[in-house]
Amino acid sequence: MKDLIPQLRSAVGAANVLTEGDLSAYEMDWRRRARGKALAVVRPGSTEEVAAVVRACAAAGTPIVPQGGNTGMVVGSTPDDSGRAVVLNLTRMNRVRAIDAGNLTITLDAGCVLQNVQDAAESAGFLFPLSLAAEGSCTIGGNLGTNAGGTQVVRYGNTRDLCLGLEVVTAQGEVWDGLSGLRKDNTGYDLRDLFIGSEGTLGVITGATMKLYPLPRATLTAWAAVPSMEAALTLLGLAHRNLGAGLTGFEVMGQFALGLVARHMPQLRVPFQQESAYCVLLETSDQESEEHARAQFERLLEAALEDGCATDAVVAENIAQARALWHVRESIPLAQAEEGLNIKHDISIPVSRIPAFCAETDALLQRQIAGVRLVNFGHLGDGNLHYNVQAPEGGDMQAFLRDEEERVNALVFDQVQRFGGSISAEHGIGTLKVDKLPHYKSPVALRMMQAVKKALDPQGIMNPGKVLVP
Repeated sequence: MKDLIPQLRSAVGAANVLTEGDLSAYEMDWRRRARGKALAVVRPGSTEEVAAVVRACAAAGTPIVPQGGNTGMVVGSTPDDSGRAVVLNLTRMNRVRAIDAGNLTITLDAGCVLQNVQDAAESAGFLFPLSLAAEGSCTIGGNLGTNAGGTQVVRYGNTRDLCLGLEVVTAQGEVWDGLSGLRKDNTGYDLRDLFIGSEGTLGVITGATMKLYPLPRATLTAWAAVPSMEAALTLLGLAHRNLGAGLTGFEVMGQFALGLVARHMPQLRVPFQQESAYCVLLETSDQESEEHARAQFERLLEAALEDGCATDAVVAENIAQARALWHVRESIPLAQAEEGLNIKHDISIPVSRIPAFCAETDALLQRQIAGVRLVNFGHLGDGNLHYNVQAPEGGDMQAFLRDEEERVNALVFDQVQRFGGSISAEHGIGTLKVDKLPHYKSPVALRMMQAVKKALDPQGIMNPGKVLVP
C-alpha cells in the first residue's frame, strides 16, 4: 500500500490523488444511505492514465471503485468502509472527441456530464435523447455502467440502445478500443453489452460512441388527468395509435406524489390537483411542423376525453409551460425527500399488467402497515414504476425505515416476481440490492454472471461487493 500511492501520483499527478481532507463527495452516496472510506481518490485525465492506475492497483491487489458523477441510487459507486479501495473518479475526462454528422454519432469521454452531451449535440444540429433528472451532474460513463433509462425510453430506448461502441480499460489494465460506431458488426460476442449495465464490476468504461438523431421540428408536452391506472393504460394505447413513433414520453403520477410537490413546493403549479387518481405527462416530437404536431396531439386528447380515459387535459403553449410541467414531474423525488425518509423501489412490470400489480400491491401494503402512504410515479410508457413507500403521517420515520424496510421490500419484490417483472428497472443493483438478487434471479443466470465476472476480473478487484455476492 505504501508503494501504491507514489505510483498513483506518478500516473496522474500528485494533485489528482486525494488522500486527506473532506472526501465525502466521493465517499458518500447521493442518497446519503452509506458512507465509506477510500485509500485514495484518483482523478485521471485520460484513458492512458486510467490504464496505468488499474495496472498499479492490479499489481497491489487493491480494489477499484469506478465513479462518475456519484448520482446513483443503489450505492454502486462508493467505497466500503475498509479504507482499502481506490475510488477512480472520471469527471476530469470530459472531452467530446468527435461528432460524425454522416454517421449520426458522437464519440466522447466517459466523464462527460450528460447535459453537456445534450448541448454539444444540439449545437451541431442533432438530438441526443437520453434525459433524466440528474442530467446536470451524472456522466455518460455512469449512465452506461447502470444502463440508465429516463424519460424518453418509450421512443429511444435505454442507454444501451443508444450506444454503438465502447472504450474500456480491463481489470488487467489493458485498453479495448471498441469505438467503431458500426450499427452492424457480427464478428462474435458483443463485448460492448457485457460492460453496459455491469456497474464497473468488469472493467472501466473510458469512452463511448453514441447515436445521434435529427433535431425534431417541434416538441409538444401535454398534461392529462386520468381516473385510474387502467385509464392511463388506455390513454397510452391511444397515444401509440395516434402518434406512432412521435410519442417520446409517457409519465404517470399518483395524486399523493403530486400532493407532496404541492405541499413542499407551493411555487410550482400542479395541474388538476386532487381532481383525479392519476395524472399523465405526454410528450410528442414531430419532424414536420408544430402545426402538424399540435393537430395530432389535440386529436389524441379529444379521443381520450370522449373515451373517458382522460377527464381533463392541457397542452403547453410554449417552451416555458412545457418546462414547468416537466419540472413538476421531476420534483417528485425531492418533494418526497422533504416529506421524510422513505423506501424506494425502481421496478419494471409488463405494461399490460401494471394496473393489476398496483391494485393488488397497494392493498397488501395497506393491510400490512396501517396508514402507509404510496408514492407511485414513473415511466408507464416503458413499464418502469418508482413505487415508493412513505411512512404513516406523523410517525417516526427513522423507526419506520429500521423496522419495516425489509418486510416492505420482500412484499414488493415478491409481487414484482409474481407479475413477471424486475426488481431493478434503471437504477441497477449496487450494494442495496446485492443480497436480494439471488432471490429473484435464476440460479442459471447467476452462474453465468459469476463466470463472466471470474473470467474478466479474476482478482475480484473491480467494484467488489456490487451486483454479485462475492
